Amino acid sequence: MVNKISLILGLAIICAFSAPAFAGEPRLLKAYGDWEAYFFEEGGSKVCYMAAKPKKNEGEYKARGDIHVLITHRPGEGSRNVFSYIAGYSYKPASDATIEIDGQKFVLFTKDDTAWAVDAEDDDKIAAAIRSGTNMTISGVSSRGTKTKDTFSLSGSSGAYERISKECGA
Repeated sequence: MVNKISLILGLAIICAFSAPAFAGEPRLLKAYGDWEAYFFEEGGSKVCYMAAKPKKNEGEYKARGDIHVLITHRPGEGSRNVFSYIAGYSYKPASDATIEIDGQKFVLFTKDDTAWAVDAEDDDKIAAAIRSGTNMTISGVSSRGTKTKDTFSLSGSSGAYERISKECGA
């Protein structure tokens, strides 16, 4: 299960890229398999997201922070399906990360400890692949040159997505 500390960290990163506003405490809507659906209020608008932690980590690292993947809807800003991945380490500068979902591959751009889809079209494709897939892996390289590969179960992703979409009217 995704713990509250890692979700708050993820939300802080998401909020850093939006207009400054006081964000309410995230509230769990429901857990669906390996995914959880949440919402919070920000600047008078709801923000909904689904989150998961990896089932398996590969890489020769000594320490690593919390790791999780998010899909976020911000109807007040007209955005939906925003994919983000918190790696638990700082990425190598100017490096990409890769995501593979049941044979479909996508390139993610990185900054600090986060990776995102390159555009809204890829956000939509990744969200659809997550909802219909069974497994997802995300690979990247840390600022120290350590290669990592995280494997996520997609069990429950469809239910979590439906719930955040219903909650945020997306």
